[in-house]
Amino acid sequence: MIIQNKRIFASILFVLISFVCAAQAVGPPPPGGPPPVGLPIDGGVLIGICVGLVYGAKKLILRKDNIN
Repeated sequence: MIIQNKRIFASILFVLISFVCAAQAVGPPPPGGPPPVGLPIDGGVLIGICVGLVYGAKKLILRKDNIN
């Protein structure tokens, strides 16, 4: 008797969840507007910072060698 009650309970839950999922069917969101005007700031900035650090370190190393 307990197993039969569990099956009935599981069936009712399955049907209810199916109705809830079907009720939430919404289309995809509308497409966004055009991108803003200007250049994107992304990987180029990181590369520029790395190049600047390497250049600055090289200048500091050469300056220390010339002072001594």
